[in-house]
Amino acid sequence: MPQPKKLIEIDLPLDAINRESAREKSTSWKGHPANIHMWWARRPLAACRAVIFASMVDDPSSLTDEFETEEAQLAERRRLHGIIERLVEWEATDERRPESRALIDEARYEIARSVARSHDGEEPPAKDDPKAVLKYLKNRARPIYDPFAGGGSIPLETQRLGLRAVASDLNPVAVLINKALIEIPPQFAGKQPVNPDADPLGMRTGKKIGRGKNRRPEVVKWRNAMGLADDIRYYGRWMRERAFERIGHLYPKVNTPDGDDATVIAWLWARTVPCPNPACGADMPLVTTFQVSKKNGNRHWTKPIVNQDTNEISFAVQKTSDGIPANPTVARGGKGATCIACDGVVTHAYIREQSTRMGGDMGEIMTAIVAEGDRKRVFISPTDEHAKISKSANPNISSIPSQKMPPTAYKVSGRGYGIDYWRQLFTKRQLAALTTLSDLMPEVRALIAEHGKSDEYADAVCTYLALAIGRSASGNCSFTRWRNDLHSIEGAFGRQAIPMVWSFAEANPFSHSTQNWLGQVEWVAQSVERLPASVNTGEAYQADATTTIYANNGPVIVTDPPYYDNISYAELSDFFYVWLRPMLRETYPDLFSGILVPIQEEMIAAPRFGENAKGRFERLMNKTLHLIRDRGNANFPSSIFYAYKQQEEERDGTTSTGWDTMLTALVNADFRIVGTWPMRTEKLNRPNAFAANSLASSVILVCRPRDADAPIATRREFIDALEKNLPAALDHLTREGHIAPVDLAQAAIGPGMEIYSSYSRVETIAGEPVPVREALIEINRVINLYHRGEQGELDPASRFCMDFLRQFGFADATFGEAEVLSQALNVGVEALDALGLLTSDAGKVRLLPMERYDLDRPYPQSGRMTAWEGCHRMAFHMTEDGDGVTGCARVALRMDGGGEPAERLARILYDYFDSKGDSRRAFNFNSVAASWEAIQTEIRRVRDVESQAPLE
Repeated sequence: MPQPKKLIEIDLPLDAINRESAREKSTSWKGHPANIHMWWARRPLAACRAVIFASMVDDPSSLTDEFETEEAQLAERRRLHGIIERLVEWEATDERRPESRALIDEARYEIARSVARSHDGEEPPAKDDPKAVLKYLKNRARPIYDPFAGGGSIPLETQRLGLRAVASDLNPVAVLINKALIEIPPQFAGKQPVNPDADPLGMRTGKKIGRGKNRRPEVVKWRNAMGLADDIRYYGRWMRERAFERIGHLYPKVNTPDGDDATVIAWLWARTVPCPNPACGADMPLVTTFQVSKKNGNRHWTKPIVNQDTNEISFAVQKTSDGIPANPTVARGGKGATCIACDGVVTHAYIREQSTRMGGDMGEIMTAIVAEGDRKRVFISPTDEHAKISKSANPNISSIPSQKMPPTAYKVSGRGYGIDYWRQLFTKRQLAALTTLSDLMPEVRALIAEHGKSDEYADAVCTYLALAIGRSASGNCSFTRWRNDLHSIEGAFGRQAIPMVWSFAEANPFSHSTQNWLGQVEWVAQSVERLPASVNTGEAYQADATTTIYANNGPVIVTDPPYYDNISYAELSDFFYVWLRPMLRETYPDLFSGILVPIQEEMIAAPRFGENAKGRFERLMNKTLHLIRDRGNANFPSSIFYAYKQQEEERDGTTSTGWDTMLTALVNADFRIVGTWPMRTEKLNRPNAFAANSLASSVILVCRPRDADAPIATRREFIDALEKNLPAALDHLTREGHIAPVDLAQAAIGPGMEIYSSYSRVETIAGEPVPVREALIEINRVINLYHRGEQGELDPASRFCMDFLRQFGFADATFGEAEVLSQALNVGVEALDALGLLTSDAGKVRLLPMERYDLDRPYPQSGRMTAWEGCHRMAFHMTEDGDGVTGCARVALRMDGGGEPAERLARILYDYFDSKGDSRRAFNFNSVAASWEAIQTEIRRVRDVESQAPLE
């Protein structure tokens, strides 16, 4: 039977999805699944949850038997959007909250209803029986398959929605993360912990409930994977105790100025190279900043002290900047370094040469000690004793990773400094800590056996503890940074690379502060206890997507393929793989059989693949997409995340190689692109943020298999179809979907590319194929024509202002030039001046900018406000000085048409200012159009309030 279109093919509540995605990106939530282990470029859970739900739920436009009129269909679509808007919130993932469980159950039921329709109208289980709904989805719904599972966001959200999740990835670290997210927790859902300290009644939350004599600790019953999480904490604490017995002497306390002994949080170090000046010979500290604390009331600096007799350098911590060098000793951007002792300057090439000569082992000098104080950090000068102890570490050589870095690991900056082995990214004391913890893993297994649990359970607990050690490796290496504003240590992967670090921070794993061992365990445990374990078990496999697709049962494809050449996943994940392999090799022998992560099969256009990197990427991507098309379920759209980058867009409508390659690969794989939804994960709350993120962080490409009998079209036929059909789609996106202007160009690619990709081939008169790049240019041209057409629907005065703006901007024009322009629209300059849209003086005419439409400017008589004035007043209200949506609503009530012309003009003005690179003004007008639904709601409220009194 014909399958209905899915919601994702028609409309999405992008504003809510993007808002929650940005919120998730900018917040480090305890319990977030990403905290289980590091992975690069994870898609936000909010976006994945929305995409999966919308890929499975029917759009009401295809359900005419149930929703006969367009009004009924629109109402049903809005209801489904309402579910998504609640579903994408982070709080919806906390199943400890009854309202969150109810919402997840509601979402699962909606999916079950659509599944039932596809089975000849069979009835789904009752809505009030969530267990039956979950069982129904397991038996009747198609699984969701992600062949590029990466950090596991898509499989995890698939599982949360009650569907069967299948994940695969070539990278073993990614597969391990997916197993930790979707395979292991359901096996032990609702089970009590095995450790002897566990309360059989449940987990103590730390809160108190009840009153008076009945006041008692709150105990939450063991549900989901809370028992497993409790055991992770217990055995993690046990490991800390054993580790401290063995190496605690390497982490001594420090004497504070008050005479107390304090636990050290971090030792701050700077790398050194010998000064080439024969008269100096000092070990030059490469210091990027001398300020160790920027916090008000606790500012501290570390001052370099030079012994004039020996040229030896030491450091002393002080509370003032007196005597502190004005500049760091090592400059950013490879400009060289300065010797503190003799003021000599060396080049960056010299630093590389010296580091390489020393086998990558540059010298190190301690610059400060940070300790735990009374509700604040204490900053103390380095001591010879602490420096000596740090050098005395003697890690277990047999447990130190011996793997050499791949010769092409260009994302690891240390490669240019003689650093060739992964172990060289750690100090001896850091190696001692990590090897001690990893060596304890067999003892943990034995202890779990003593406590009466199976080998499978021991494997599970040790998997998560190994991931905690992986987290520790990132925060306890010599490529970390001390955040003097936050008083914390930033791990090695602040971005998708390991850049060279001159001044680094060494954490104390036995402290109770930044990057300590129990903190790493707690991050993992909190994530585990919030995973949706009481669901259908997921499956995670290691597989090359170009050859192996786990799609025997016709799954729905939702995936996030690697982005062209942006991230070297294999090279970077070796950093963790060399630690995980010895701990988990027996547990996952197939996963950790290799010495390093597979690199030659990786599907990215990395420089290591030589001049043919681009062609190789295209060939492998085409091969994979053909497999996905052939093995996926034709009754459902395939949704593919594409990591969009701002610099990919050019003003003439052409695009970069990566974007062009992905669209071309989809078309060549016989897919029809039916939707392109921009997903942004950066906040756009300021004009400068708007400028930096003017394009979405990723785009969802929604695809269907192209019909086997799709016709061939000429270029002219394609353009005619585009000009005929795209404006209606743009009307839907703007007037019903309320797509923000900043997102319209990307969202419009969907219906434009649907026309192009519905043909088996688009040809020129000469029979040559019209490539995707040229199709995109035509789509952008029609979008521009659409905006011009929208301008024609405005009042004459507003059309004049728009034409004047395009010709003169906010500069002066002569009265004669303005008069000629106005007469063409049957309006006069004097009349426009009277309306307050421009100034006319001394033969010069100038448009009023938005800033002139401030709160003190009186409103014109009712019904006389033009779209131009209304739009500019609204844009002003969306600034910090305005009254927000309430101010916009008051403006709209004084306009004919309820303000709709102003919203239309806001889109036109956004497009104009964006094309001119004026991000500040573009941001203002985007805010008006993007907030239009909220403005309409506020209009109704304000109208009710003001109906009792005349308008001002």
